[in-house]
Amino acid sequence: MTPVLIGCSHGTASAQDRAAIRALLDQARVLLPHVEVREGFVDRQKPSLDHVIADVAPGVPVVVAPLLLSTDHHTKIDIEDAVRRRPTAISTPALGPHDLLALVLESRLDELGLRDDDGVVLAAADSRDPATARAVSSMAERLSICIRRPVGVGFATGRAPRLAEAVSTARMARAGRVVAASYVLAPGHFADLVRDAGADAVTQPLAPDPRVAAIIAERFHDAVATLAA
Repeated sequence: MTPVLIGCSHGTASAQDRAAIRALLDQARVLLPHVEVREGFVDRQKPSLDHVIADVAPGVPVVVAPLLLSTDHHTKIDIEDAVRRRPTAISTPALGPHDLLALVLESRLDELGLRDDDGVVLAAADSRDPATARAVSSMAERLSICIRRPVGVGFATGRAPRLAEAVSTARMARAGRVVAASYVLAPGHFADLVRDAGADAVTQPLAPDPRVAAIIAERFHDAVATLAA
């Protein structure tokens, strides 16, 4: 029996953010044509993840894919608690870190016309969870390999280094522009914080993008293999 895939995001009041997440799930549906793909949320939007899981017919396996870039409170607590209440449910890891995300970030930088003397800061949403900070550092290393230059890290909220500080540090180290590589999934609150942190240029969010959808499909197939083991 093919599991139902539930793409679970934080939820937002931003119409642009909602549209980006819906478009990303539509891209995942193209890659998983025989899989029923539903959408659920852990906060700020309905239906809740608990409700979506409960609405799946009894006995049907469920795979919950966090539409989140890093492991955090939502993946560790909210999603895991919801999955634990259904014996035939399993959750996948967060979307990142992943090499495909580094390629998406590289493409977003190319769209801005990245110059040889530009400094780059990976601009992430939050670092309150140590696992998030480690994941963002890993993504900065992967992006650095792709674009063949150092990549700083700054966080819009949470612990240091804060994004404005990272932008200032990069500005002192490079003669050209400081470009913030926006490590946020969709438009909305955190994308706005990144935009307003003082960088000379800011890339677009990561979603929708077929490569992000490919990570969702990869996570789904890995989860199906785990369920079958």
